[in-house]
Amino acid sequence: MPETPQEVLKMIQDRNIELIDLKFVDMLGIWQHCTFHRSLIDEDSFTDGVAFDGSSIRGWKAINNSDMAMRPDPTTAWVDPFMEVPTLSMICTIVEPRTGELYDRDPRSIAQKAIDYLIASGIGDTVFCGPEPEFFIFDDARFDQTGNQGYYYIDSVEGGWNAGRNEPGGNLGYKIANKGGYFPVAPTDTLQDIRSEMLLTMGKCGVPIEKHHHEVASGGQCELGIRFAPLVNAADYVMTYKYIVKNVARKYGKTATFMPKPMFGDNGTGMHTHMSIWKDGQPLFGGDKYAKLSQLALHFIGGLIKHAPSILAFTNPSINSYKRLVPGYEAPVNLAYSQGNRSASIRIPLSGDSPKAKRLEFRCPDPSCNPYLAFSAMLCAGLNGIKNQIDPGDPLDVDIYELSPEELSKVPSTPGSLEAALENLEHNHDFLTESGVFSEDFIENWITYKLDKEINPMRLRPHPYEFSLYYDC
Repeated sequence: MPETPQEVLKMIQDRNIELIDLKFVDMLGIWQHCTFHRSLIDEDSFTDGVAFDGSSIRGWKAINNSDMAMRPDPTTAWVDPFMEVPTLSMICTIVEPRTGELYDRDPRSIAQKAIDYLIASGIGDTVFCGPEPEFFIFDDARFDQTGNQGYYYIDSVEGGWNAGRNEPGGNLGYKIANKGGYFPVAPTDTLQDIRSEMLLTMGKCGVPIEKHHHEVASGGQCELGIRFAPLVNAADYVMTYKYIVKNVARKYGKTATFMPKPMFGDNGTGMHTHMSIWKDGQPLFGGDKYAKLSQLALHFIGGLIKHAPSILAFTNPSINSYKRLVPGYEAPVNLAYSQGNRSASIRIPLSGDSPKAKRLEFRCPDPSCNPYLAFSAMLCAGLNGIKNQIDPGDPLDVDIYELSPEELSKVPSTPGSLEAALENLEHNHDFLTESGVFSEDFIENWITYKLDKEINPMRLRPHPYEFSLYYDC
């Protein structure tokens, strides 16, 4: 992969690239793009950026102040495998065209500010993130909401609900029961070839790949494994991951979703995220404390636990997120830490004695999040814990779901809804803004957007299950 603007321009020449596709992430974590002819991209494009109108991007500029610029990152260049015409893709940071300053509502800019804050703090210079996004692959997905109806319908040939269905050519059986999808081989696992293509395509696009497998839920739940990377790169990889998963699924006549809870009664979809801090090439999370962590790592965990009710507004930012965060589906609803215990929201993986492998795994996030915002919020919370030496309390090395009600009442839990998470964010966000990573304007805009565009519209719409509960009232 190229590293410099000069190498990108040479790649364009050598591979006879006709078009340059510049991608950037919007506030909610969805890629937007504009495609330019090769003649419009030169060395100045990598410093000055390429101008565009930002007034129509969700949650961004007003129409009277809409001029913006996309500054492509040459290290993110890859040839798009889904374009018929040879097209080079690059991920961009958004800058103010008149000043060249990072735009404070651009998520990728916020992530860069988080790294700058880490360096300025003197604590470290690199934070590694290892995200684990899960997803579903469906054969059919239909949904609608009008004044007189509201419904969704999803289907998968693997779904246990299809065990008795009359299928073309005959029902071949091998359906997956609820919570029965972890690691079955073919013919039960029908998605091997699709996942293989997804994984290898990601590798060709610069994402450091590891493995793939079927996940726990019925109906086509999957996971592709990618390696950890520095924070901004890791967020870039998540965006590339989602783009490739969706487009390979479409190639096979299927559809992929990263919704946290698309199916009732089975496991939801998470994005467990590993994190560690390094300085001068040396790991800082290894030590002689609990689970062979350092005191600095424990303070980081303390900050993460303390501020989790606020940062969940970014790591779990959808109404649907909180249909996953309920007991009984391997969901980390209790704010505690433990080595190897997957019922805790923060797990210390059993990674051997090497200090380089010491890290924490925050199990709350889900892939509906904007990864740049989620990882930045996690880092800010952890750094606040280090600066203030926040004690994470005692570890919980038992199955949390087996605790008595009295014991469980002493364990703090995650917010029960997006609205509750936003309320926590509103009242506790100094740890995000005092560093200059997030601005007050961004926090206010985020809360207002979520209330006006998601929570309040949901309140107005009757749910299908309400008819079962109340129609005969």
